[in-house]
Amino acid sequence: MFGMNKTIRRASVFTLLLVLALLGRATWVQFYEGQALADDKDNRRNAIETYSAPLGNIIVGGRSVTGSAPTKSGDLKYKRTYTDGELYAAVTGFASQAYAPTQLEGIYTDLLNGTDNRLKSVMDTITNQRADPGNVVTTIDPDVQKAAYDALGDKKGGAVAIDPKTGKILAVVSTPSYDPSSLTDANTAGAAWKKLTSDPEKPLVNRALRQPLPPGSTFKLVVAAAALEDGLYQSVDEKTDSPDPYTLPGTTRDLSNENPNAPCTNATIRTALEYSCNNVFAKMAVQLGQDKVKAMAEKFGFNDDKLDVPVRAYTSVYPSDMYPSQTALTGIGQFDVTATPLQMAMVSAAIANGGKLVSPHMVSQITNSGGDVLQDYDDEASTKEIVSSSTAEQLQSAMQTVVEKGTGTNAQVPGATVGGKTGTAQHGENNSQVPYAWFTSYGKSDSSGKEVAVAVVVEQSDAARSEVSGNGLAAPVAKAMMKAALKD
Repeated sequence: MFGMNKTIRRASVFTLLLVLALLGRATWVQFYEGQALADDKDNRRNAIETYSAPLGNIIVGGRSVTGSAPTKSGDLKYKRTYTDGELYAAVTGFASQAYAPTQLEGIYTDLLNGTDNRLKSVMDTITNQRADPGNVVTTIDPDVQKAAYDALGDKKGGAVAIDPKTGKILAVVSTPSYDPSSLTDANTAGAAWKKLTSDPEKPLVNRALRQPLPPGSTFKLVVAAAALEDGLYQSVDEKTDSPDPYTLPGTTRDLSNENPNAPCTNATIRTALEYSCNNVFAKMAVQLGQDKVKAMAEKFGFNDDKLDVPVRAYTSVYPSDMYPSQTALTGIGQFDVTATPLQMAMVSAAIANGGKLVSPHMVSQITNSGGDVLQDYDDEASTKEIVSSSTAEQLQSAMQTVVEKGTGTNAQVPGATVGGKTGTAQHGENNSQVPYAWFTSYGKSDSSGKEVAVAVVVEQSDAARSEVSGNGLAAPVAKAMMKAALKD
């Protein structure tokens, strides 16, 4: 009899342990794995929930450039829609029933679908209801955006405009663009995705923020800033020690200038920027040494792998561990130097703003459905001094000479003071492919005090190779953008 009890006791303890194990497992599944499953991108319930009601919107110039429309069939009640989708694709990105969202749609997914905790009222929390979605208010100026988009036209390139005083990004344009609406409906997104991802022109790449290229002669501004700040030269009007041709150190290779008749021998920084003398800036980089040039480039934002605007911009690079001959080439924005249009716009913005860079951002605020501000990015913008005000003034003066009578005359804007710098960057093995045309500049209205800084890169155009230049291809785009930004 006693032995029987022992067996029952053992069995009941075992049963109890099983029950506890089951309870533990159920709790685990419900609370921990439940969250992981809910967050799983393959979970259909997520998509059903996200698209069960209209999404919040992305606002440009006081008007929504996104919307939501009822679907015709299936278990997803709504789909994302876009107004002027191609114009704003580099800003909005896309929110798709089939693919992970990108750009602002991706960063603010929770705000736009109502699951951001900051949106919940007390009642929402008690009833566990999804809150009404919030909105993203951008800094983009629709007129500047459209001016850039129209001016780039059928060329392949990118453009960025920044207000130097506030850090507000006024335009982010990448061409060729795509229509985000083609990716929103799960039934049709697959075919559109295949077409876009196999397109050799790469329309899904955000060339304004996410594609660094050799900046060519626009980088000479950074080298000039380093030389003035270091005291290598006291002013932009002091003669430099620059033989022409300049032989790259340790080699027998002579560095030529684009214009063989330009007065580049021992030219001042002003003249060297005006005619874009390679010999002057290559030698200057070697004299300063790579560490000093790198330090200045990094102050402007190069080598920053966490540049969020709030879209994470691709890192612009100034290299390390070079031979003097390679350092010389970085002085003219070649060798392994790369920059995005955002980065080169930041260079002009800091120079235009008396040497101070205000952190660039393309979202002003995020709000709840009633318009209450949840976060104000304009208030949070930080300012740091990149160069002294006297260096900035000297560089402004020299950049104005470039536009008044140098390589950048196509950027002149009536009623505004404009300073700029052209660049034609080599592309391909031994410069075998069509070069990249660059222009970076700033404009200040003579009447209203409005300011803007821009950068444009044109990667490809139908122009003959001999006609590819920063002044010919990129400066007119910059001019159109500055004109739109500065109009009263």
